[in-house]
Amino acid sequence: MAAVSDVRHVLVLPDRDAAEEAAEAVRERFGLAEEPQLVRDALAGEDDAEDAQWLVVLRDEDERLDPAALDEFAGEWDGWREEP
Repeated sequence: MAAVSDVRHVLVLPDRDAAEEAAEAVRERFGLAEEPQLVRDALAGEDDAEDAQWLVVLRDEDERLDPAALDEFAGEWDGWREEP
């Protein structure tokens, strides 16, 4: 039985509003069937909600998403794509 690939892309965005907007837009632009997952990522040692980044996690089992296109997309919200 072949193992199912668990490929994910993580877009790091500066705040919740940007993450929510990007999560909605990424589905439309890249034709994703599955809702991206939003995750709050507090910076080490910081308790203040203002000092948090937001992650948009995209599953890509078919490996059809172009990393360069995702880099450019995240940049539209002053974010970036994390390398796995």
